[in-house]
Amino acid sequence: MSGKDQQARDNVDRKRFEIDLGDGTFAFADYNLLAGKIMFTHTEVPQAHEGKGLGGALIRAGLGAARERGLKVIPICPFFAAYMQKHAEEHDLLDDAWRTRFGLETSPAT
Repeated sequence: MSGKDQQARDNVDRKRFEIDLGDGTFAFADYNLLAGKIMFTHTEVPQAHEGKGLGGALIRAGLGAARERGLKVIPICPFFAAYMQKHAEEHDLLDDAWRTRFGLETSPAT
């Protein structure tokens, strides 16, 4: 099973994007919603399922939801932060404080 084969879902009650791995375990990315922002705090993929693209699938689902909802992203989770730093096409989602951390210009005022 690869990340491309699995659909991440937003489990609003648990505040996480998750993928049911079919063996009683889940890969997940925890988040907290703030005013106009989403803070990703932790991503976890069980060791038996590492290296299959599941973490990336979780990130893409989380960022897609942020974009749809018009939320800025605060990537506290190191895995999320590394992904966002490497993917310029997602930089527009970054909260201004994180844009500064990554050496990017802050967003123009709206």
